[in-house]
Amino acid sequence: MKRFLAIAVICSASAFAADQSTKPIDGWISDSMCGAKHVGSGAACVKKCVGGGAKPVFVDDAKKQVWTIDNPDAVAGHYGHHVAVQGTINADEKSVHVASLSMLKDQGDQAKPDEMGGMSH
Repeated sequence: MKRFLAIAVICSASAFAADQSTKPIDGWISDSMCGAKHVGSGAACVKKCVGGGAKPVFVDDAKKQVWTIDNPDAVAGHYGHHVAVQGTINADEKSVHVASLSMLKDQGDQAKPDEMGGMSH
C-alpha cells in the first residue's frame, strides 16, 4: 500500500510539473481590456487602459494568445513593448509568472493593428 501511495504521489507531482513550465517566450505586454487588438503600436493605449484599471496581460507572438500575468509589477514600465519573457507558464489557467523580461529590438515590426482586428480606442 505504501508503494502504491508513493507512486501516486510521484505521478501527481509529474502531472503538476507538466502543467507548469518555465521557458522563454516572445510577445507583447498589452492590457486585459484590449488584449491582442493593439499589439505592436498601442503603447499609449495600453498605458491608458492599465491606468484606468485594466490588468496588464501578455500576448504571445506565436499564437497571439492572451495570458494573464500573475505578477503585474514585473512588467511595469513595459506596457505596449515587444519583450522576451522568461517565466512560468500555467496552461490550464492561461497565466504566466514573469521571472524576467528583456526588450526586443523590433518594436512595432510584428503585428499591425489592422491585422489584429483594429484598435478599440
